[in-house]
Order: sequence, then structure tokens, then C-alpha cells
Amino acid sequence: MPIAWDDIGGLVDAHERFLSGALVEADVRGSVLDSWKRCRFAGFEPDRMVFPRSFGLGLDDRFLSAAEPVLADLSASLADMGVTVVLCDEHGRMVQRRGGGRKLLQCLDKVRFAPGCDASEGASGTNGVGTALAGRRPIYVVGREHFADFLLPFACAGAPVRNPLSGRIEGIVDLTCLREHSDPAMLRLARDAVHDIETRLLEQATERERVLLAAYRRARHGAPRWSWPERTPSGQETGYERAELGRIDLALLREKAEALIASSHRTLDEVILSGGRVATLRRRPVTGAAGETGVVVEARILGGPSPIAVGPGASAEPYRASSAATGTVPPANPPAAPKPDGTPPAALLTAVTAPPPASAADEPPTRVRNGTDDHDDGGGEGWPLLVGETGVGRLAVQARRRLELLREAGLRIGSTLDVTRTAEELAAVTVPRFADFTAVDLPGAVLCGEEPEPFRVGTALRRVALRAVDEDSPLYGVGEEMRFAPSTPQACSLDSRQPLLEPVLAEAGGWFAQDPPRGDRILAAGIHSLITVPLQARGATLGVVSFYRSRKPVPFEDDDLSLAQELAARAAICIDNARRYTREHNTALALQRSLLPRGRPEQSAVEVAYRYLPAQAGVGGDWFDVIPLSGARVALVVGDVVGHGLHAAATMGRLRTAVHNFCSLDLLADDLLTHLDDLVGRLDRGEGWAVEPTHPDSGIIGATCLLAVYDPVSRRCTFTHAGHPQPAVVAPDGTVDFVDLPPTPPLGLGGVPFETVELELAEGSQLVLYTNGLIEDRSRDVDVGLDTLRTVLACVGRGPEDTCEAVLDALLPARPGDDVAMLVARTRALGAEQVAQWDLPSDPTVVSRSRAAVTAQLAEWELDDLAFTTELVASELVTNAIRYATGPVRLRLLRDRALVCEVSDGSSTSPRLRRARSVDEGGRGLFLVAQLTERWGTRYTTDGKVIWAEQPLS
Repeated sequence: MPIAWDDIGGLVDAHERFLSGALVEADVRGSVLDSWKRCRFAGFEPDRMVFPRSFGLGLDDRFLSAAEPVLADLSASLADMGVTVVLCDEHGRMVQRRGGGRKLLQCLDKVRFAPGCDASEGASGTNGVGTALAGRRPIYVVGREHFADFLLPFACAGAPVRNPLSGRIEGIVDLTCLREHSDPAMLRLARDAVHDIETRLLEQATERERVLLAAYRRARHGAPRWSWPERTPSGQETGYERAELGRIDLALLREKAEALIASSHRTLDEVILSGGRVATLRRRPVTGAAGETGVVVEARILGGPSPIAVGPGASAEPYRASSAATGTVPPANPPAAPKPDGTPPAALLTAVTAPPPASAADEPPTRVRNGTDDHDDGGGEGWPLLVGETGVGRLAVQARRRLELLREAGLRIGSTLDVTRTAEELAAVTVPRFADFTAVDLPGAVLCGEEPEPFRVGTALRRVALRAVDEDSPLYGVGEEMRFAPSTPQACSLDSRQPLLEPVLAEAGGWFAQDPPRGDRILAAGIHSLITVPLQARGATLGVVSFYRSRKPVPFEDDDLSLAQELAARAAICIDNARRYTREHNTALALQRSLLPRGRPEQSAVEVAYRYLPAQAGVGGDWFDVIPLSGARVALVVGDVVGHGLHAAATMGRLRTAVHNFCSLDLLADDLLTHLDDLVGRLDRGEGWAVEPTHPDSGIIGATCLLAVYDPVSRRCTFTHAGHPQPAVVAPDGTVDFVDLPPTPPLGLGGVPFETVELELAEGSQLVLYTNGLIEDRSRDVDVGLDTLRTVLACVGRGPEDTCEAVLDALLPARPGDDVAMLVARTRALGAEQVAQWDLPSDPTVVSRSRAAVTAQLAEWELDDLAFTTELVASELVTNAIRYATGPVRLRLLRDRALVCEVSDGSSTSPRLRRARSVDEGGRGLFLVAQLTERWGTRYTTDGKVIWAEQPLS
């Protein structure tokens, strides 16, 4: 069963945050979010919306006759799928509802989604009908993507039906089902149904077209000598089979006929068909009784049976199949084959010129060879292939195709915030529909996100994108750096900031000076015209785009120059947006990397490896840290600040610094998170925060954190977290366990105590700490990610570096949507030969014995040079513990990277360093300890405290 879209990405939560005014662009599809914004601006309340009712609705009979067969077939094909087919008018009001299971219909009736309801977005919020109408394009909406609460149980896919000639929306086709039956393929079915309806609309002949055809019959034959084809019982036409014309032949005939209609001087053409047959095409003027003027292209096939036979059953199918795509069809409804690119053929678009002489209609059939008329002595009747109206012409065809190209450019250019990808999209959109070669050249500063310098002759540009109809292009390749000569069109365009047209390259010499040998190859490849346009946005010149034509026989014209300017202007804005994003991304990334750890700190407790990978969408707030603690211990920290950008990176830096400061105080793990939670809460309240309250990045921070403190002496590790994913522990034998930590809220919420879990780890165990970006993804459930992580970690003898590589290869997508921070630590242990400890009674006489024990142990460790200092430190600390503290006293020496002397007792009172006056008898002990050691401090335990002092080893 397909997964409901609102179950992925937290749309329910996103909807609530949207209603509260939070930013949710990263969690909601753009088309749906736009609809939500329109609903919010309209003042809608999700829990108070219903479908309004209207009465007396109807659709034009012409539209209904085209739609009903298509919808009936669609409803029949979905009879067992629990999907209802809905037809609405151009205002979004339901006219028909077909099919659907009993359960679905009961649910639809309950919310009044029945004929007469108003499903427009302005009345009912986000839904398949209303949003498709408001956005003027197909839309798929499921579950919580609906703005209204009462539509949550449903999924729907709607698509607008346009009049193929006027472009006006005349209705909406919608497929609706229960959410548990939702499938994005519904959108494709709706689109296919709309395409079929629009095709049938094209096939409906207008009265004007009938008049033109009747006038042609009267002028050509005096009276109708042929009739429209009869249908066989199966509904198939009989003329096609008799004509033996395939789709390729028909398409070729239509293309040549369109060119003949658009021509201002040609009246004849010849087409070579399959099987060695030859079709002769003739252009004839026709005038109706009321003065309607038009042009008819006749066809006669030589070397094969005629497609038109006089008498019943004869077929004019070629005429209807081609003219149906233009709206000039007789009153029959055979299927029409639209063009592959979706653009309308030029059937009713003829040249704005005078029609050929009337005597042309009386000339005998001719054949055209090499541009000359060669009379054919064969007989036979011509048949109408294409009918068009005069006065529309080639320019109208080009204008509509240009509009289609601009629309497509608006949809395809700028799909990402990547400079190179945007340039490639510009090239891909324009080849081959506008040009045969498109090249985009940008300076290096733009690629790096920097502000481009004003162009000067000789400035280096790099070819970022090149699209060509030929694989072997004579132009500079992608990645090549070039400096355009002053006389080249590219340099002139950049210098003048104006586009430049070279309609005949062979007659223009300026461009040839750039590279004469390459210029010869360009001309040899058939490239004959060029347009160069500077890419300008927000007052800056970002580069230049060059359009070349070779295969297209018509060179670039002034209208093409205007189109090229418009395409370049749209692309320039997208490139500049990508450039600015690149600059901000690099800035945020530099800030974040400066705030992350640099290198590995010196410590012996664990062997560590780490990875940090920023998200493609922007720098986030993930971080990690390895912090050495007193007593040879180490703290492993991984955290995640919600959001992306400079705000998240700066917040991450603050939290990381705070964790370092709290660790320097030797706080317990749960106490440390409590202090960090209090800090985040104060930042959320704006205490000491530098960002203005109106800044879009200000507000609730939202952060998670995981802290693990490992002691290599006891081999015990203490874990605690705040809303963070659970760490994994990999035993030396490859067994993988996820530490079962009690659930806790993220940092900043307060009010909940942080609990700890303590485990004893075997030496060589691996601790794996990570952020949620490693296991969570829009297309993958968290449990699936954890299972995959467990499988990858279950390996014996793999080091931390290899573990990082294996995990990232298995779990990280090619373009991660969130930051990923990962820390792998393999535990070590201090052996018995590195630790010496003594339990001491609370007796002042024990101080001398402790000094002797320390001296003997240092001699055993061959650290005699530290004996005097260590003896003095131990004596002072043990004396203070016996004098001021309670409970058992323990003295411990650790030989690690430094020599650590520790004295623990059962008191929670911490000693204070003070400077004794000359007349004081005491108060100099800790002062001497601080002077003689590198550092010292106090850390609290569950049953007392430990005072420690550390001396470096030579």
C-alpha cells in the first residue's frame, strides 16, 4: 500500500506550525504551501470549513459531449479501485460524480462532496479541484495537505481542461479516494483524461470550418462527389485501411502541408512516402458565401490506392487527422494525433499574403522536382488534406511557440540553487526548440558565489554549460577557459550590456578573430547565425549566453532576439539567486567549520574518528566534540540545532562553547545537561541574544544533545541525552546494542530531570554517536534506518575510521537533506600497572604513610623527578580531607599522559583557593598545590567529591 504523503515529513506538525506563523518551506511542497498561504490570507479556519452548495449548474453541450465518453471509460477502469471521477465547471463547482466504492461515497456524502458543491479554493480551501483551478495546472493533494480538517480522510488529483484553441479553462477533472488508497499515479490518470478530452474538443468542427469546406467542394467539383467515411460495427474507419497510410506518412504529409500553407509564394510540393509512393500537394484558395476566406491543401498519391474514393465508405481521414489538431475539421470525430512536443501545428495558421491566382484551381495536377513544375499525365482526383484560414500565418505560429517556450523556461530554469545546474537548464530548454547550440560562459567569481567585477576586455570566462544537437561540437567544450577577443559578439555584448544578433556568420568577421581555425570548423559544421545576450541581474553582469543555429534553415530574426533577451533575463535572475545562495552557503559553512573541532585532542581513553557532512539545502547546526576530563576520563558529545543557515551555525557555536565550559567545572553528566537546558531556555527568551526579535531566524532554537562520559580506569560509561537519537555500542565480538535511554524532551523546554544510564564496557568496544540526519530521511522510516545501521555496525575488528566510511556509504543519500555528524570512539583501558590507590583511615598519622607510599610508587614508575612535588601535593590533599571532610578517604595515582594525584572523601564541601596573609598560620596548602601542578580542580561524585591535581610527564 502506498505511504500517505502526510505520514512523511511531519505535515501534521507543519500545518500547525504554519497556522502559528512559523516557517515551513522545508516541510511542505511549494504548490501546497502556496495554496495554504492563499487560504490563510482569505481568513479561512481549518476546523470551520465545509463545501458550499450551488444549484442549476451545467456545462456547454459541446464540452459535455467531448468529456462524457472519456470519463465513462475512466470510471469503468477504476470501478474496483475505490476511486470516484468528478467533473467540475470552470468555477470549480461539481457537475458530475461517477463511480467509487460504497465506503468512499458514504464519506463523500458526509462532507457533501456531491454534485452542486463548490470545491473552488476560495470556498473550500486546498483540494484537487480548487487548487488545480487556482494554480492552473494539475495537482495531487493527500491527507493533511488539505487545508480544511474535514478533507483529511481523502486524497485527490485534479487537472484543468483547456479549450485547445483559446487556452481558456472550461472544466476540471478530479479523481478522489480515501487516503489509505492514495497513489500519486492518480495524477497521471487525470492528466491522460484531460488530454483525451482536449483532443475530442479539437475534433469538433465549427460552423465556419464547415462553410469553408463546403465552399471548397463547390469550387472544386461543382457538387459533392465524396462523402465522409462510414464506420464499421467496431467503430473503426474504413478509409485508412484502403489508403494504407501509416502514422509516419500522415505526419510527413501534415508537416509539408503546414509549410505549404505558411508559404507566401509556393503552391505545389512533393512528398516521398513509404513504399516508393509519391504524394503531390497543391495549395488552393477558397472563399465562403459570407466572405470567409481560407486555403485548402489537396493531396494526390501516385503509385498506390487513392485514400479518397467516390461513394459511400470513402475516407477523408488524412484531412481530419491533421486539421483536427488545428480546429478546422469536418463534423466527424475520428481520433487526432497531436504533435509530440504538444505545440499546435500550423493548419489554420497561413501566411499573411495574397492567395495564389484563381486560375491555379483549374490547372491540371502537377509534380514538383528540384523547384520546377513537371506536368504529370496521370489522372485522378485530389483530396483535401488541410484547411486553414488566411490572415494568421507563420508569425502567429512562431508567436505561440515562443510563448510555449517561455512558459517551459519559467518552469525548468532555476529548479535548484546551483549556478552550474541553472546554466545547464537554460541550455537544455533552448536546444533544439530555439537554437541548435547554446553555450553559457561565466566568470570564476560567479561560480564561487562572489560579486562579479565589471567586465573588461580580456576577462577570463569559463564555459559552464553547452548543449548541442550534434555530439561533435566545434565550439569550446565545458570547463574550458577563454578570453574573448574585443571584436567578438560575446565581448561586445558584455562590454555594451546589450544583446547582439549576427544573422549571417559567414558575412561577419568580428567573431572569426577569436580563433580562426575553430571559426573554419564552425562554418564547416553549418552554423550560420548567432545571438549573444549578456546575463544581467540586479545591476551586475554575470556572464554571457550564445545561441547558434545550424540545422534550422531560417536564421535568427529580430523577434528571436527579443525572445533570447527574455530567456536570458529569466535565467540571469536564477543564476544570481544561485550565486547569492552559494555565497551565503560558503559563509555559513566557513563559520560552522571554524566552530567545529579542529583535530583530535590528546587523550588516551578512546580512539576516535568523526565525520561531518553539511546538507545540500544549507549549513545546519549539527556538532560533535571530544573533551578530555580529569582522571583520564573523556566526554563524547553530539548535538543538533534545528534549522539551517547562519543562525543555526551561530547557535551551535554557543552551545558547543557552553558544553566546554561546563565540562571544565567537572559537572556530573545530568547536571551538565540541566545547565545546558537552562541556557537554551534563556536564549529562547531572548536573554543576551544579539539577533533582533523581528529577524526571520530568531525565535525558538530547538536543539538536542547526547553526552557520554567514559572512564578508562573503571571501563564504565555514563550516558544521558536531551531528545537525541540513542547511541550504539558495538562489542568486540560485533554484537550491536542501542543504549536504552529514557525519553527526554529537547533542550530548552525545562521541567524534566535528565536521567543517566551507566554501562561497563569491554576494552575495544565502539561507541557510535550520530545525529538524526544519518538515520532519518523523507523516503525512509527511522526504524529502517536503525536496522540498516545495526547491520552495518555488526562487524568484528573494524577500526573507527573504517566504521565511519562503512556507515556513511550505507545510509547517506547522494544529496542529504539534513546535516550529518557522526562520532565513533573505540574504548581503551588503563591497566593495573598504571593505577595505584590506597584507602586511608581518618587519622592524622596516616599522612606520613601516604607520603611514603607515593614515593615508593613513583620510584617503581621511574618518576623520581616528580617525587618531591607529588609527595607534597598528596600530603596537603590528604591532610585537608582528614581535617575538614567526612567519610572514607582514598588516595589514587594515575600514570597516563600526565601524572594525576586524586584524593576522594565523602564530603560535598568544595575547598576554596585563597591567598593567606603574612600573619596567618594556615591557608597556604591549595595555593602551593596550584603553584606546583599544571592544573587542579574538584569534581563531585554521587557519594562525595574528588580533589585532583595534574602534573605533566617529561
